[in-house]
Amino acid sequence: MSMDPRQKTALKAVGVIVFMGSMAWASVPLYDLFCAVTGYGGETSVAEQGSDEILDETIRVRFDGSLARDMPWEFKPLEDEIEIRIGETGLAFYEAYNPTDRPVAGQASYNVAPFDAGGFFTKIDCFCFTEQVLQPGERVQMPVTFYVDPAIVDDRDAKYIHKITLSYTFHEIDLPQEQASLAPEAGAGSDFN
Repeated sequence: MSMDPRQKTALKAVGVIVFMGSMAWASVPLYDLFCAVTGYGGETSVAEQGSDEILDETIRVRFDGSLARDMPWEFKPLEDEIEIRIGETGLAFYEAYNPTDRPVAGQASYNVAPFDAGGFFTKIDCFCFTEQVLQPGERVQMPVTFYVDPAIVDDRDAKYIHKITLSYTFHEIDLPQEQASLAPEAGAGSDFN
């Protein structure tokens, strides 16, 4: 028994829709994996400790901070730029302030520019690894510990990079369960100030 041409067309259309939906669903995790492995798109590396090799050559690291739309915090780097030796462990601080009358949770996303430097920029510790919760009126300094991998000087494209920009953008996220249960109910007023 053969299928009606309309049934064949409908079956093919459903197949295409399922395939395209599957590809859309898998595209973000696959792209993230690709960026993490290759350093493409400014994705950084992560290490447990600093580099074993420190070169005499230096590189400038610029720091940038921004907020996603509707994120009520104030957020900025404490230093705009530092110069470090390639392979040397660097430490930079960002400051966040919650001027609201409620606890606000945030998660930082980041990237490195130029993109060719992403695979050579290695974070040892960073506030971006975990969510941050600031209480009303709270101001905190958040560190990032990093180094630039000495392999950058041997890379065909990256060896010409003399300045790297590390950018963070904070996004508001839902309060963790334990914080949400302590937060005052919306519209109930607050005595935090």
